[in-house]
Amino acid sequence: MKAIIIDDEPLARSIIKEYLQPYTNITLVEECNDGFEGIKAIQQHHPDLIFLDIQMPKINGFEMLELIENPPSVIFTTAFDEYAIKAFESNAVDYLLKPFSKDRFDKAVQKYLQQKKVSPQKTEAILESAAQSPVQQNRVVVKDGSKSKIIPVTQIQYLEAADDYVKIFTAEGSFLKKKTMSYFEQSLQSFQFARIHRSYIVIHNLSRA
Repeated sequence: MKAIIIDDEPLARSIIKEYLQPYTNITLVEECNDGFEGIKAIQQHHPDLIFLDIQMPKINGFEMLELIENPPSVIFTTAFDEYAIKAFESNAVDYLLKPFSKDRFDKAVQKYLQQKKVSPQKTEAILESAAQSPVQQNRVVVKDGSKSKIIPVTQIQYLEAADDYVKIFTAEGSFLKKKTMSYFEQSLQSFQFARIHRSYIVIHNLSRA
């Protein structure tokens, strides 16, 4: 089995590497310093398991997961994140609260080995819960060709339903996000957006533009 560590803290990465050594059936194929590096590594190696930090520069762990088709199994690592903990506890996905012991690490890995793969429904539920955090409500991360792009909510002009995706329109152009209109209706309501049609969400207060 192949594993990748995605964490911006060198000490955290070294601890995970040390704790992984007894697991001869798990091969560490790459270490990544941020979410963008993580996306590239996952696309290249197709790992079975990733150890994923939540708070990272550029994009956080949840935003990175949203950009990956068929994400691998995940053991999250976090120093503090109330939204994350609620999401994990309600969806049976394990996480390591930093600083974590070897015993706690072993329990997480054993849990992964027993269930092997988290169902897509549970992963989606985690992302839905995590999206309620203030940081993620202020921006949307999308794929722009082979690159990733961060769109501040203040730059969104309107949104349009497009089959299984939502098309986000900005002054720079439009971008697709694999989310539902209901998701954006809820997450953008505090930013003066309103759903005027089943297929459209627009700025309610046009003076903001």
